[in-house]
Amino acid sequence: MTRKTEEATSRRDFLKLAGTTAPVAALAVATSAGTEAEAAAPDLSLDKIQDTAHTRAYYSSARF
Repeated sequence: MTRKTEEATSRRDFLKLAGTTAPVAALAVATSAGTEAEAAAPDLSLDKIQDTAHTRAYYSSARF
């Protein structure tokens, strides 16, 4: 049998690291979700798409 060197990483080490970093990443996403800015009032003189509540609702429903 060969001896395992201490420098080599195994699948178990990777899974341990992934198991501890996943909750931290989920916490970071959950705390930053409420920092979204309000939609602006529409400017009817412009002829391009604008950032309004209607367009934000459409974009959020179109995500998959």
